[in-house]
Amino acid sequence: MKKFAKWILVAVLVVSTLTLAACGNDDAKSASGSISGDINMDGSSTVFPIMEAVAETYMGENSDVRVSVGVAGTGGGFEKFTKGETDFSNASRRVKSEEMALAKENGVQYTELQVGYDGLTVVVNKENDFIDYLTVAELKKIWVDDGTIKTWNEIRPEWPKEEIKFYSPGHDSGTYDYFDEVILGGAEIEKTAQLSEDDNVLVKGVEGDENAIGYFGYAYYLENKDELKVVPIDNGSGPIKPSSKTIADGTYAPLSRPLYTYLNNASYAGKPQVKDFTAYLLENASQYVEEVGYVSLPVEDYQSQLADLAEIE
Repeated sequence: MKKFAKWILVAVLVVSTLTLAACGNDDAKSASGSISGDINMDGSSTVFPIMEAVAETYMGENSDVRVSVGVAGTGGGFEKFTKGETDFSNASRRVKSEEMALAKENGVQYTELQVGYDGLTVVVNKENDFIDYLTVAELKKIWVDDGTIKTWNEIRPEWPKEEIKFYSPGHDSGTYDYFDEVILGGAEIEKTAQLSEDDNVLVKGVEGDENAIGYFGYAYYLENKDELKVVPIDNGSGPIKPSSKTIADGTYAPLSRPLYTYLNNASYAGKPQVKDFTAYLLENASQYVEEVGYVSLPVEDYQSQLADLAEIE
């Protein structure tokens, strides 16, 4: 599997290519008759590896198309998308009501496409030898701010009296929003937590501190599993580790979740390159989702979503 750091570098290079390339008609065909033009997407760092892998291969087969894949976080992506600034908005949660309202106000109609499943993964430092699992209640006690400096022995008396260090996705992240929904319950997150929309920053933070705890998408854990320790979660049926099987069947609860990209309908109807890329995505998503470490939908679900797009042509 390709390294995420390399993917981010490729994304930067893709954006640079966009800036330097000669501008042309987005809807035009190239001299050779192939699809040409720009495709712009932004949003979730969790969904980023999927879409970057698809974009990289697609551009290899369609050299006159330039695809930029940003990582502003789910919220940051929707901020651009609802203004009509992007063709796709990658998201690790569903669009919020206030974002729907902004899209409507700006005349942006869209279609939600599910691309796969993720298991939000809780990790600690590899040298942590006392945590074997956490209950959902313990996870909440750890992460909800109570105005004190927390130590591990406050969670279980037999654990060491060492200050807990926290690493969390930032407030623009759909991963944070999902964690807030199923664990924090709307309460304030621990105020000492280091927040970042870049999951690689969180990985390095936990990797570098023996008393650290963090969470992010399952694929980021898989990419760094030799440097981190995964924490099984007990939701009442015993401790469960995230895996392709437990994420797909929902037993890794409550941290299993769907992953999305949102398609601008006007882009799909008016830009041949966006329509072609969308078809390529849905026809090949299963391969790329599994390749980067997430869980794919059944192939027929991707086919059904592609068939439904005929209604917006």
